[in-house]
Amino acid sequence: MFFAMEVGTRPVHILGATAHPTAAWAWLARNLITDLGDRAAGFRYLLRDRGSRYTQAFDAVFAADGTEILKAAPQAPRMNAHAERFLRTARAECTDRLLIYNEQHALRVLAEYAQHYDTGRPHRALRLRAPADDPDVVPLPALRIQRHDILSGLIHEYHNTA
Repeated sequence: MFFAMEVGTRPVHILGATAHPTAAWAWLARNLITDLGDRAAGFRYLLRDRGSRYTQAFDAVFAADGTEILKAAPQAPRMNAHAERFLRTARAECTDRLLIYNEQHALRVLAEYAQHYDTGRPHRALRLRAPADDPDVVPLPALRIQRHDILSGLIHEYHNTA
């Protein structure tokens, strides 16, 4: 899985999924910059591991936007703890419980899970709010709670209804 995470508020952007990542994935970085638009200009750093798939062309995409590239120290998974935690959570809650057919199916499943992760899954560091929640809105007690199934019922989300 190739993804990017905004560490401050933790929204996840799924960029690709493959069994054999290559250096040709640099074009996916361009797609991310394009999708984020003006928000990408606010990024100061990109923390990445030292994998061989990250070429100079990959780094140049972010450097052109004014983002400084930081490489994680060798064998230091805690240096990129937010990304490692997302991988562990996605595996435990999603991909370990499904039979993935091919790369397209993996991408669809991961995109749906990322949507759930960003909008419906509470995060302790965000005071039990989802990354996409507005921090200025206080949820009122619900008169009725409705269940919504994610990934064909693998995950359940619950929402307040009036």
